[in-house]
Amino acid sequence: MKKLIPVLLLLISNALISQNTNWEKAQKTTLIKMADSLTKNLKPWKVPNRIYEVEKYGAVGDSIQLNTVSIQKAIDDCAKNGGGIVLFSKGQYVTGTIELKSGVMLEITKKAKILGSTKLEDYPEKIEAFKSVMSENHKYRQSLIYAEKCVNIGIQGKGEIYFRGEKVNFPGKETTGEILARPFGIRMIDCKNIVLKNIFLHNSASWMQSYLICENLIFDGIKVINQANYNNDGLDPDGCTNLIVRNCYINSEDDAMCLKGAGGMPSKNILIENSTFLSSCNAFKIGTDTQGDFFNIIARNLKLGGIPQEMPAPKGHDASTGITLASVDGGQVHDILISKVVIDKSRCPIFIRIGNRLRKMPDAEAKQVGFLKNVIIENITGDENYKQGSLISGIKDHPITDVIIRNYKIKMQGGGDSTLITQEVPEKEGGYPDAQSFLKQGLPSMGFYVRYAENINIIDAEIKAIKPDARPIILVGKDVKKLIFNGVQRIK
Repeated sequence: MKKLIPVLLLLISNALISQNTNWEKAQKTTLIKMADSLTKNLKPWKVPNRIYEVEKYGAVGDSIQLNTVSIQKAIDDCAKNGGGIVLFSKGQYVTGTIELKSGVMLEITKKAKILGSTKLEDYPEKIEAFKSVMSENHKYRQSLIYAEKCVNIGIQGKGEIYFRGEKVNFPGKETTGEILARPFGIRMIDCKNIVLKNIFLHNSASWMQSYLICENLIFDGIKVINQANYNNDGLDPDGCTNLIVRNCYINSEDDAMCLKGAGGMPSKNILIENSTFLSSCNAFKIGTDTQGDFFNIIARNLKLGGIPQEMPAPKGHDASTGITLASVDGGQVHDILISKVVIDKSRCPIFIRIGNRLRKMPDAEAKQVGFLKNVIIENITGDENYKQGSLISGIKDHPITDVIIRNYKIKMQGGGDSTLITQEVPEKEGGYPDAQSFLKQGLPSMGFYVRYAENINIIDAEIKAIKPDARPIILVGKDVKKLIFNGVQRIK
């Protein structure tokens, strides 16, 4: 009889897991098909074989002359004649704001560099026709490269765009609202067929790239280092459909790879793969502004986390999170697959959050709290993460539901003492969705703290502390139903 008890327990455990994960196989199949379809069908647009050299329009690559007018003439001429390449062949070309037009591919060769002007007056405001939280609340209106309502545009080449966004050139305060007097690197609104390939984007004065309600975007082999100022995001698609991010390297002071929803449109059909995202904030994030919905998203074969010690990082080398999934402005987040990820140097490896900040446009009707469900996170490793621990937290009457975390092998710094166990984790229902607002120096549990959640399955998890830690691996807070951890049902 004694021999039968472990077998019975195993059968019961497997039955419980099966009941709570019966949606997993179908969702993975659907999402993998979506990714395969994107890979097969979403290709770079064919650039016409016409070359417009900026020197022929008066540009001089001497790192001194301001070339805004000359470069814009080359772009306008290229677009008027059916499109082609606007070529920067050698030298360093200083410019203020330039506006891309349909059919134009900027090409910057290995011997060339675009330099952003260091004078704010060279960045006139571009106010987009499409109204959103970004245009109406945040008033993000300045950038070096701008495009709106264009088809077939892009930037390619093995050269560099150095935005020269250091604080000495563009001083300003860090903010979660308006960014004043610190231009973005690239802003594209309501455009189709966007390609960025191989280019090196270096040090903007705020966000490096913002793509609002765009369709058919490919980022392949781009390198971003954005450690010059505040709000130095790396790549921010917002309400975009059909998106591939592949073979990219992003190292940013603020969020590195961040899907947003300020435009109120869905972010869907997205494949992010074979890339490295490093950050002094959040490495891979769905959230901050979540007025739109997020679904049909695969992120796989990624390296996430903080900045290596040998690299400059003015804000610090540790990441707030490796993975953040959030809905705080009414957006519905669902059908997500994150697989084969290394997370290092993060305080909170996984942060999953529902909130009721409900930020909206002026005079818009208030939305209801959104939901976050049907998330699969699998095959996660990491050898060096810090003390905080991971947090899964909805809010009262709005639980996070149907989350599977499978094959999770993470090492934490440890060192937490018993006083951390009895701490009360703040609610912050209407707060900014960032893990560092929730006991940054250590949650009550070393591995996972879970509250306001249902159908949470953490399977084959190994969470080890490098230093002795008095905290339990997992703790369950308020209003949790059907939580299974390593085959043991913690909450019915």
